Amino acid sequence: MRRLLAALLSLPLAATGLLAVAAPARAAAGPTASVTMGDSYISGEAGRWAGNSDTAAGSRAGTDRAWTGSGYDPARVYRATYASGCDRSDSAEVDSAPGIAQTRINLACSGATTANVFRTGHGGQPYKGEAPQADRLAAVAAANDVKLITLSIGGNDLGFSDVITTCVKDYLVWYSYCNDDQQAVIDARMPAATAGVGKAIDEIRAVMSAAGYAAGDYRIVLQSYPSPVPRSSEMRYAESGWSRADTGGCPFWDGDADWARDSMVPQISGALAAVAAGRGVQFMDLSDMLQGREVCARGAALATPSAPPSAATSEWARFVDAGLSASQGAVQESMHPNHYGQLALGRCLTLLYARPTGNFSCRNTPGRDAGGMYLTARS
Repeated sequence: MRRLLAALLSLPLAATGLLAVAAPARAAAGPTASVTMGDSYISGEAGRWAGNSDTAAGSRAGTDRAWTGSGYDPARVYRATYASGCDRSDSAEVDSAPGIAQTRINLACSGATTANVFRTGHGGQPYKGEAPQADRLAAVAAANDVKLITLSIGGNDLGFSDVITTCVKDYLVWYSYCNDDQQAVIDARMPAATAGVGKAIDEIRAVMSAAGYAAGDYRIVLQSYPSPVPRSSEMRYAESGWSRADTGGCPFWDGDADWARDSMVPQISGALAAVAAGRGVQFMDLSDMLQGREVCARGAALATPSAPPSAATSEWARFVDAGLSASQGAVQESMHPNHYGQLALGRCLTLLYARPTGNFSCRNTPGRDAGGMYLTARS
């Protein structure tokens, strides 16, 4: 037996088959890469708009970055993904954080759910003509030296778009509050949504491990969602009348605005923070990122032909473009960080990358552009 054991140990491992399942070798070193994955809040939806204006024609008082001088070409902003509706804008978060890595890769797609992140063999589903994002990450990980993966996902699992639509209809049509029944919707969907977010992180790690990455070779950041509407006390339009809806593009009752800003968004952030803690990834809380820059906030204003948009004075989220007057763009852009908001998100990501450990909230400085973003520690 001793001679047999010695003979076996003297053979190459490949010949004995004792290590038939060996860890894959790292791919040849490529350029360093920062990758974003998930849904519309990180894909760059609404990046077409630099502030909001109720001016319907031409450049919309300078806010419409798709204006060509004679017409509109959203592909100037969303590039090839405008055709599919993924809407990866040129100012999306990853592209607005250029100092993190040599290459910036945006795999996110507007409307994606957690199932669109999972690998195909693990329940992943293609979306808008693209393979699941984890499958696409595998190719990225092989060709690049991935240093950071930032994930924004779960909002569509919770039906965030449906919640907004219901609240808008309750303001415009039914004259009733939405927060009572929509809170029940959020509560009912939360367990499955957070489980999906956790699995998405597991899928990302599995892909990176299969590509030969060790846990310390890269970082994962899970981020939450900002509130696109202010609390009622910070609205610049009266609750009654048409100004809030037709001029400001914020058709929400005071009670619903307060619920969205101070209840729903913090609840979602808290749930995502718990997932991040459970999976051992960094968390970036964006709940207050748009504070004072939300649609209809007193601290911001619409652009006009005589007062062009600027990051210091304009809103940082897209108003509800519901076609009450002349529709300017796509409804799916509504209630997302716009061009200025995305520049701010990129700054948040840059600041977080400089903090290798810890969880943080990202906030803005009133009256300043993206350069005024700063982090505070989140317990």
